[in-house]
Amino acid sequence: MPVFIKDKISQFQQSAVSNPPRSIYSFKYNGKTTYFISAPCCDIPSQLFDETGVLICQPDGGITGNGDGRCSDFFQTRTDEKLAWKDSRITLK
Repeated sequence: MPVFIKDKISQFQQSAVSNPPRSIYSFKYNGKTTYFISAPCCDIPSQLFDETGVLICQPDGGITGNGDGRCSDFFQTRTDEKLAWKDSRITLK
């Protein structure tokens, strides 16, 4: 797991639990390993990073729900899904 992902996990664990809980998946996208970080809630976009930590795009979320449009084929063409991390803390209501 890349250092930048470990750093993201550490940041998430130090902040309040989101609803739904945050998760990180790795995928192959355009032949390369990428990391998809789920949005913490609502109209906030998810994030897709390359394996060096460079933000590729925001595949979904935001006001329209369609992300930033820079990788509109991500959900149709991604492969090799692997759960890298999921926040297992319990959300209080």
